[in-house]
Amino acid sequence: MLFALWLAMAVAAAAPVGARPPLHHLEASRMSMACLYAIDAYARVDEQAARRTLEAALDEVDRIDRLMSHYKPDSALSRINREAGHHPVSVDAELFSLIKRSLQYSDESDGAFDITVGPLMKAWGFFRGEGHLPSETELATARQSVGAHHVILSENDRTIRFDATDVQLDLGGIAKGYAVDRAVGILRVQHIDAALISAGGSTVYGLGAPPGGEGWRVDIQDPTDAGRVARAVSLRNRSLSVAGSSEKSFEADGIRYSHIMDPRTGRPVQGVFSVAVLTETGTDGDALDDALFVLGTTNSRALLKRHLDAEEMFFLPDAARGWTMISEGRRR
Repeated sequence: MLFALWLAMAVAAAAPVGARPPLHHLEASRMSMACLYAIDAYARVDEQAARRTLEAALDEVDRIDRLMSHYKPDSALSRINREAGHHPVSVDAELFSLIKRSLQYSDESDGAFDITVGPLMKAWGFFRGEGHLPSETELATARQSVGAHHVILSENDRTIRFDATDVQLDLGGIAKGYAVDRAVGILRVQHIDAALISAGGSTVYGLGAPPGGEGWRVDIQDPTDAGRVARAVSLRNRSLSVAGSSEKSFEADGIRYSHIMDPRTGRPVQGVFSVAVLTETGTDGDALDDALFVLGTTNSRALLKRHLDAEEMFFLPDAARGWTMISEGRRR
């Protein structure tokens, strides 16, 4: 026993003073919100504790999905969609805050970002489907229920109601980025040194930097060739969000229609391949990429002046080269 104690003391004495714990490389992933959420992380905390932290971050994504999915009939958002056209619905603080924030994005973008776009998604067959061409009558009916003005918030009692029975909220354009931010918050609190958190590649956040690097390298896909890279960016405590017409689309009468709607016209946006935006949070990026996609290069300037931290890239069709990239930030 005395020998063992002496040996332990000798080993401790020989250890370098102030030696840092080993750096662990960890990965975790899970299907949630209809995409693969993946975390690539480095941490000096206990390895098992770090693994539990990554799982806790993914659990948080699942919680957001259960709360905000319009596909799950038992979610709080689905309850709002069923009842708010008939009477005010009491909403918890978190969901109320995100809906309020979404309506602010709608106001800032002159309606280009709109969480009431659900009826249009159904009319165009993108709700649980691959898309189809609606009749003019279907389109006119759907448009009557679209617009942020249909959503009435009461701050005093934290309720939401609609001014028409067919209004439907769809947080698909912002909830993934919000879930990324929530996951990042858990990793920060639990002292994860560096991590790359991806929501199916559409919103990616780089926390800190991997060993030996100044940031996390993330590739933006070539809009005309999935096997090639259009541009690479470095993320350090920053988010990248990408909205693309190739994610979900269909062709009819020689015209390709994407799932990204212009809520003001009721029709899919044409003439844009994709939009990538760098922002400080995934929530901002997730909302802005869709809004900028709808607004286009010229009409996006007013919105970008409200978000001076954002860096955006428009990937547009080009007859000679296949595509070209334009950044309105250069002309702000």
